[in-house]
Amino acid sequence: MSHRATTPIDKNWTFKQADDSAAEFRPVAQFPSNIHLDLLANDRIPDPFIGKNEVDVQWVGETAWIYKTTFDAPDLAALTRGAKAVLAFDGLDTYATVRFNGSEVLKTESMFVPERVDVTDHVKAGENVLDITFESAYLKGWKLVEKYPEHKWGCWNGDNSRLAVRKAQYHWGWDWGPALMTCGPWRPINLEIYESRIADLYFTTSVDASLRSAEIIAKADIEGSSASQVKFIVSLNGHEVCSSNIKVEHGHASDKFQLDRPELWYPNRYGKQPLYSLAVTLLHENREIDAVSKKLGLRRARLVQQPMVDQPGTTFFFEVNNLPIFCGGSDWIPADSFIPRISAQRYHDWVKLVADGNQMMIRVWGGGIYEEQAFYDACDELGILVWQDFMFGCGNYPAFPEYLALVEREAEANVKLLRHHPSIVIWAGNNEDYQYRETEKLTYDHDNKDEESWLQTDFPARYIYEKILADCCKELIPDTYYHFGSPWGAGRDTQDPTVGDIHQWNVWHGTQERYQDFDKLVGRFVSEFGMEAFPNIKTIDSFLPLGKADPDRFPQSSTVDFHNKAAGHERRLALYLVENLRYAPDPIEQFVYCTQLLQAECLASAYRLWRRQWRGPGREHCGGALVWQINDCWPVTSWSIADYHLRPKHAYFAIKREMAPLTCAIARTEHVTPRDRYTRAHIRRQHVLDIWASNLSLRDVTVDVVVTAWHLLTGAETFRETVATQLLLPGNRSTEIVTLPVPVRTPDSGEEMAVVVAAYLLVDGQQVARYVNWPDPLKYAHLPKPRQLTAQLSPDETRVDVSAEVPVKGVALECEDDGVVFGDNCVDVVPGEVVAVAVKGALKESEIATRYLGMV
Repeated sequence: MSHRATTPIDKNWTFKQADDSAAEFRPVAQFPSNIHLDLLANDRIPDPFIGKNEVDVQWVGETAWIYKTTFDAPDLAALTRGAKAVLAFDGLDTYATVRFNGSEVLKTESMFVPERVDVTDHVKAGENVLDITFESAYLKGWKLVEKYPEHKWGCWNGDNSRLAVRKAQYHWGWDWGPALMTCGPWRPINLEIYESRIADLYFTTSVDASLRSAEIIAKADIEGSSASQVKFIVSLNGHEVCSSNIKVEHGHASDKFQLDRPELWYPNRYGKQPLYSLAVTLLHENREIDAVSKKLGLRRARLVQQPMVDQPGTTFFFEVNNLPIFCGGSDWIPADSFIPRISAQRYHDWVKLVADGNQMMIRVWGGGIYEEQAFYDACDELGILVWQDFMFGCGNYPAFPEYLALVEREAEANVKLLRHHPSIVIWAGNNEDYQYRETEKLTYDHDNKDEESWLQTDFPARYIYEKILADCCKELIPDTYYHFGSPWGAGRDTQDPTVGDIHQWNVWHGTQERYQDFDKLVGRFVSEFGMEAFPNIKTIDSFLPLGKADPDRFPQSSTVDFHNKAAGHERRLALYLVENLRYAPDPIEQFVYCTQLLQAECLASAYRLWRRQWRGPGREHCGGALVWQINDCWPVTSWSIADYHLRPKHAYFAIKREMAPLTCAIARTEHVTPRDRYTRAHIRRQHVLDIWASNLSLRDVTVDVVVTAWHLLTGAETFRETVATQLLLPGNRSTEIVTLPVPVRTPDSGEEMAVVVAAYLLVDGQQVARYVNWPDPLKYAHLPKPRQLTAQLSPDETRVDVSAEVPVKGVALECEDDGVVFGDNCVDVVPGEVVAVAVKGALKESEIATRYLGMV
């Protein structure tokens, strides 16, 4: 018996338009691929990311395409008797007809389902021909909509045809992305020849509550009856920990391993991320026939939903290795409209950006894809917890029998592909489909548990989320929590802040509340919220056809507007800008800065105020905040905190500061007290500072708290006081420190709008945390133009020292060289203090410029 042989089918690929008899086959530039990448490489379409070219390439998604290749295969008859040949398709996008040596061997209807086809009777010794015809998913979708008129079709974003098609939903366009209807072989294709193989390697793990021991139950499914034994090996850092030889029975082998004092996997900042290796070798007469290995992390993870001591409802927070975790993080969308060109290194760079930003959770949003293994590998390695959605979003999905069968296959395949990753701690059934149901008043009775009756309602997708997906997770990943949707809260209104998770869009969308009031907009876990900002000016120049010389290089131009897909974005962004900042559209660089400062202030407010609600055992009023969104799929103005080119916006750094292990914060409020119920003349106004600290580390910290104030215009220090000494800040919770009036000579005289206040936490006289509080709204403040603002590169070129003689809001460091990377940005500067900003890639000749609020 010979070893399983795998031959990548990744060379000699060509493609052409299927309905054009005169079309010639052209070379495919890379593999895996998709049609837009190949048309681009052959200069057949303009770059859809440039200007308004998206419009000019819409025909591509309404056209059928053929991909074709030839490859050599061995003579099966010359191999061991019983050998079989299988074509393994990891991903075909989406409606594909596969012909092999002239015979149709496969038809597909899902982008998300890998397929395996036995071609033993079709493969030839020598050259073989494989061709795949891809139909338009867009047109197929509309035909399905017309086929089922009884379903109440409807969605947010894209159009109804997407609901009928099991394909990445963002390909229909979203409020941050273009409509680019791809097709093609988007994941690898292999020819496998074997008699027996390891069909799947999987396992369950459990860690004792004491954390002193762990159990691994290793399992292998075997295809073929020739091999009779497997060997399991568990290793760590290349050293064998335990192993066993097990007989294969009825196509399955399993064994249990006990580990004493295991090395545990922890989230980012809470410990290390050791990854064990579980390898299985399939043996026949002591010869290796096949081998597979997977990484695993040992951790005890659970979602805690329990009553609190002082508020209604239940908690919603994650606990890892007995440690309650406040999950500050981000939502993730696909990092490109054309997925095959996202490299493993680019995935790692994105996840590292999340980890470096003091975040510990990322949510894979339900309108994209089940991500590549490289993404989850990076999360495993860097300690980023993953909230994984199933791929349904913002609509009323159908439930005709063929669709349900396809969904069942999709769920099983992808849960099996991803279940070994220790980073994944929750699966959710969909994104906002229950919210869509509420908005459209579709039928839903949470108390009705008759599953078949759900299919007869105008919200039949309940059967998908509460039956098919729930059953799949219960069977395949029983130890990982399954959540019916996001948001979801025990069948209640999805905006109920006392249970489950919420999407807080009443800032930007909805009632368009002030972001300063995020403390009133809290939920037990806020899995979406956000604010738009323009991308880096270099990114804008990259999508303008003429770059810096383009006549549309201004904020309100049609091209710049085209690269913002959010409905009503002009009004919404203008509202929040005019409410908070003095700004102007020219020059564009300063306008970009103002939008990014606005986004930074907004999102920092959310993290700061919600983190305050993490008050310790029994008082975990808010267990996490995931900003919409970390990334973009093309160069665009959106809610992302880093743009398509991995250039962080200023909000990224603001969140990084707010999610530091130890922070202090100030909230400035005005209390109005009329003398009686009728007067408008006799009113007392008190301007008050609430000061608190948040300690997300696991150790208690004893600090002194110093509060300092300056006159905004002159920079003169007007107040300095140690308001607390040797104050204990218990670990993993917030602590209220003090409430005091805004320090002015004459209260309620308007002087409060000219005072900047900073709070400092000191340990043994060394500053460990800092926060600067400004008059609010900033548009009312008389901001000075500093005469002595400096940004000095240190002699060893590892930091930039920023200082000024007056308070300066949001000092941004800028450099034309993309190789110069700042560790912080958009920092507040006060007199007598030097803010040290780490920098990488700087040289003595690097030109570092500054920008700040009020500069123009």
